[in-house]
Amino acid sequence: MKVYFLSIIVLILLTSSCKQQNIYKMQEGDILLQDYRCGALCDAIEAVTIGVDNACFSHIGIVFKKENQWQVLEAIGKDVHYTSLKDFLSRSFDEDGKERIWIARVKKQWQYLIPKVKKESVVYIGQPYDEKFIMGNNAYYCSELLYELFKKANKNQDFFNLESMTFKDPHTKQFLPVWKEYYQKLNCKIPEGELGINPAGISCSDKIAIVRKMGKVKKRE
Repeated sequence: MKVYFLSIIVLILLTSSCKQQNIYKMQEGDILLQDYRCGALCDAIEAVTIGVDNACFSHIGIVFKKENQWQVLEAIGKDVHYTSLKDFLSRSFDEDGKERIWIARVKKQWQYLIPKVKKESVVYIGQPYDEKFIMGNNAYYCSELLYELFKKANKNQDFFNLESMTFKDPHTKQFLPVWKEYYQKLNCKIPEGELGINPAGISCSDKIAIVRKMGKVKKRE
């Protein structure tokens, strides 16, 4: 009898664990678009970019299973690394306590690339974060990482599109003060007009679809 009840308890715990892991109904290769509230810099990113449905996103990562746990590959802080899904989701909540994150999924005809993207990701772990937001300098910012991963997986052909970057207020057409200060501290020129990519731009790609809106993100008027 004790063995029977012990087996039932173990089964319940395992079932609960499986449900917890699948609570967000994610699959490998899902892209997390985050309205990350990190302060003036995140606000500046969202001020000069616009995403699908006029949504504002300042950060992005891609989900894989690592050691049977959901992990998010991202470029943030000092380098490219995996972050637990729990920690990633906990960065930004709306007024209702929901994560300010939309989940995007590569469309069916492109799903064959996901295992290749996961394989390519190994090369980028530990690579430095690109604080200058410049392509091709052996450092990577969040959306640049995804651009490079999918390009490599797609036989070195662009999967996501690059666009001319702007750091100017869309209303005044002048550089936002935060960007002027940011690049002055880096002692380099603002890369206005150079090709680049951002989370909002990726959200507009016709190769992905939004499969879940987990919380309320900022919208551009």
